[in-house]
Amino acid sequence: MRLLYDIGIGLYTVLLHLISPFHRKARLWVDGRKRLFDHIEQTIEKGTRPIWFHFASLGEFEQGRSVMEAIKKKYPQEKIVITFFSPSGYEIRKNTPLADYVFYLPTDTAAHARNFLDVVKPKFAVFTKYEYWYHYFHELNRRTIPLFVISAIFREGQVFFKWYGGFFRRTLKQVQFFFAQNTDSVLWLRAIHIRQAGLAGDTRFDRVVELPKQRRTISEVEQFIDDHAQVLVAGSTWAPDERLLAELLATQKGWKMILAPHEIHEAHLQEIKQLFPDALFFSRFAEYTTFEIAKASVLVIDNIGMLSALYGYGQLAYVGGGFGVGIHNTLEAATYGVPVIFGSNYTRFQEAVDLIAVGSGFQVGNAEELQSIAHALSNEKKRTIAGEAAEQYVREKAGATQIIMKYLETEDLI
Repeated sequence: MRLLYDIGIGLYTVLLHLISPFHRKARLWVDGRKRLFDHIEQTIEKGTRPIWFHFASLGEFEQGRSVMEAIKKKYPQEKIVITFFSPSGYEIRKNTPLADYVFYLPTDTAAHARNFLDVVKPKFAVFTKYEYWYHYFHELNRRTIPLFVISAIFREGQVFFKWYGGFFRRTLKQVQFFFAQNTDSVLWLRAIHIRQAGLAGDTRFDRVVELPKQRRTISEVEQFIDDHAQVLVAGSTWAPDERLLAELLATQKGWKMILAPHEIHEAHLQEIKQLFPDALFFSRFAEYTTFEIAKASVLVIDNIGMLSALYGYGQLAYVGGGFGVGIHNTLEAATYGVPVIFGSNYTRFQEAVDLIAVGSGFQVGNAEELQSIAHALSNEKKRTIAGEAAEQYVREKAGATQIIMKYLETEDLI
């Protein structure tokens, strides 16, 4: 199985090189790894033992953010190195003040794992949620460098629990401790004889519970929404989401919508303009007249980094991705005490399942269902009850970072 794994890693790398001239993300992935070891070796200060955090992408960075903030606040002398697998994480957070060093992760080969650890020499490593790289895990274990997985989540049907999943189970057994999101994950690990796991919760709650306290005002958004009682904030949307939202807005006269798409390249922005002909674009806001702003029903956020503040301006939130690979972050909306609507691909996301259970999350499968839910939530009393349940859910789930920090301190790792 290891041979097949190595072949798969190799084929994946070759494929990305082949499509990189025609695909922006593939090009960033390839270019970011050129002469990467030279860059790492020239950048890392000799003699340091940094704490290594690895994130697949931007969402996982937000998941680990509260732990890094806690370490930086209490132990400012500690160095932190971050690696990303995906360009969508690296390109946005490569200058984060939370890290002393930020790199792409070299592909998972035995040689790369050895070379990376030879240069970085981490004190310990923290991976997030569900990214498991065999060679890095094996090499960390061989060198007795502690490895932790935070916000870990497991479910029936994953390869680890199949009869043919022995290779992947061996990868998990290199981990010193899993800080699991839920009890089911702990039980699934115990079912394959992994007992170094405990319930901690999802670290994202510790991050998002602070967002309303830290929220900044955005004058352009305030001018756009004015005194409208019905404002829908749609975040991390893809084309299927936007088509549904266009149908919704056609039936909800007087509503205003703040639309923050997941992709902000020019071709996608043009598609949005076709769906919403009167839409304003945030980057050009100063060019619009007062009349144009008052008349417009859609404001498109054509930049990155504002979404967590935008949800605070809405009475209703829509989170995209549910008609593709899976929904994006619902907690950033829920923490502001607003009901959250999303598409049908949500079951792998525990927080979405929980939001539905407490009456503040609403799954839709088509335009008619979206219109029905939006109409029901236009009732202020219903919307308030659902929003308060969302805010309470976020507050009650916070605390995972404190559990993780206590463990690290008890083990004398920091």
